[in-house]
Parts: sequence; C-alpha cells; structure tokens
Amino acid sequence: MTPPVHVTGPDGPWEEVSAGLELRGSVVVYATWGEWLTAALADASLRPLLGRDWQRYRRTPDAAVRYRFVTSRMVVKYTAAAALRTEPAALDLSYRIGGRPYIRGMSQIDLSLSHTEDLIAVGISRIGRIGVDVEPAGRRMSFELLKDRVCIPAEAAELDRMPPDRQAAEMLRLWTLKEAYTKALGQGLRLAFTEFGFGLSDGAFLGPDGSPAAGGGSWRFATHRVLGRYLLSTARSDTGLDTARDTAVDTMFDEGFMGAVEAELEAG
Repeated sequence: MTPPVHVTGPDGPWEEVSAGLELRGSVVVYATWGEWLTAALADASLRPLLGRDWQRYRRTPDAAVRYRFVTSRMVVKYTAAAALRTEPAALDLSYRIGGRPYIRGMSQIDLSLSHTEDLIAVGISRIGRIGVDVEPAGRRMSFELLKDRVCIPAEAAELDRMPPDRQAAEMLRLWTLKEAYTKALGQGLRLAFTEFGFGLSDGAFLGPDGSPAAGGGSWRFATHRVLGRYLLSTARSDTGLDTARDTAVDTMFDEGFMGAVEAELEAG
C-alpha cells in the first residue's frame, strides 16, 4: 500500500485521494483535528454536512471532545466525497454496531476511522475490507506484561531475542497491525490477538501456530510513521474486484437504496 495522504483541510489535496482509489482500489488519509477546526467552526453549512451527527455534536458538553468529533466526521465525509466525486453533504454517514462508519446506500465502499491525541486517520476501499489504527510512536508497551494477551508463540520468540528499545518499538507496531486487522474484520477487540500473528522480520501473516494464515494471500499490511510522532498501520483485503470500475457516486449507490429513494420521491 502506498503512503497515506496528508489532508490539511477541506482543500485536500483530494486529487491524490480520488486517483489513489481509481488506481489501487483503496486509499488512506490522515490529518490533525487542529488543521480542520477553523474550517469546521466557520462552515455555515456544518449542520447539513453533519446530518444525523448534528445532534450528537451539539449535545457533547466537553469542547475538546466536541471539536475532535466534528473534525473527524468532516475528514471522513470529505475523503469519501473525493473518492466518489460528489459533495460531502450528499453522503449519509451511518454506524454499524460497535461504531464502525459506513456510507448509507454504498455497501461496495468500506470505511475505517481511527484517532489518537490530535491525529485522525481514515481508510477507504472498494476492493475489500480495510482497517486503520494509529498510536503515538512514543507509547511504551511492556512485552512482559502483554505478551500472553497480544503475541502468538512465534512472535513472542522473535521479540524475546530483541534488545529492549527495539522490542518496545516492535511491540507497538505489532499492536497497531493487529488493531487494524480486527477493525477491518469489524471485530475490534472481540477477536483475540493470539488468534493470528505476523512475522516480524518478513511481515508474513500467520495463524496461531505460526504457520501461514489461511487466506492470508488476499491481505496486505503496512505501517507508516506520520508527522514524525505517530504510527499508522493499515490492513486491507483484496477480493479481486476490478480497480478500474467507475467510482462516481451515481454508479456506486446500491440498487435497493436507489429504489427506495425513487419510491420516496414518487410518494411525495
């Protein structure tokens, strides 16, 4: 997967996002909520842009939480709009059980959202499931305390041979990769991290016994350092869909959803 795109505000650069989706079938963007805050507060059309999230935004009492919420939803909508070549307010952002966002009426598009401190990351794919996870690069994770909950035996053996500084860094990278994969599956922490693993030296996707994971060939994993202080990991499946397929919004809407819209218009 190519490096994620830094979108510093509503101006993008969105051409990289739409091109990435057309050429590779998926794209990941990142931003800080501070970069988007001025635009969010000054946007006269914020209410229609947020749609069903408007009331949640207005009811959130903590200002910092409220601002992170509104900017993260703006980044999601602008990213999806750039990929689908439409206006952000035209998209209806909804949530599955567990909070995973999706664009209503577009089951062909998969979304993933992650945030930590001031960083927001969004992944979007039309060739399969996608998951993103972000963590501060300086976060310290104790191998001794967490190895039985996080590592399969093959990972624990590799980590045990590393010097402490590298061990801590690899443990954090491993954590973000596992978070990204479980998010891509829609499982979150319900899927035990000891049910799958990664070869730390070669990046191989492994089963719990350390052998190659069944179906692992359709998955792609990557970790990037962004803004010099965060790790951003991605997990993406490639189900073999045509990456040249038209991604315009009017060709991506589900037929059932469009039928419901047409029936509503006729009834009105």
